[in-house]
Amino acid sequence: MSEKRKVTVDGEEFEVEIKLEEGNWEVSIEGRTYTVEVEGSERKTSRKRRAAKSSGSSGSGVISSAIPGKIVAIMASEGDDVREGSVVIVLEAMKMQNEIKAGIDGCVKKIMCKPGERVEANMPLMEITNKLGSDD
Repeated sequence: MSEKRKVTVDGEEFEVEIKLEEGNWEVSIEGRTYTVEVEGSERKTSRKRRAAKSSGSSGSGVISSAIPGKIVAIMASEGDDVREGSVVIVLEAMKMQNEIKAGIDGCVKKIMCKPGERVEANMPLMEITNKLGSDD
């Protein structure tokens, strides 16, 4: 699955399409595709995605960012009900705003960040508890 991002190279801004392929990033710029190797990127990216998927079966979900950045907005409060796929945090990274979505349906148990705060990759930002057994 690929996504579009804006990147700056030598002071020039480009809109690129990126996707992770076999541990390397494939970056398409203006019709040309480049392979970019980033140390540790496969492990960090795959860990984040697996955690979001598996958290549904375990009954809780810890949300983290795959990349470092600055928290722009928190779209839910502790105690709020959220749906899987709903935007719960907006993170600015590489001059782009990225929507971080809930991985499960549930209730926001704990928020571990605040707007304006700089966060590192894989840092826990929010915990959602599955409301299994409660009213649907």
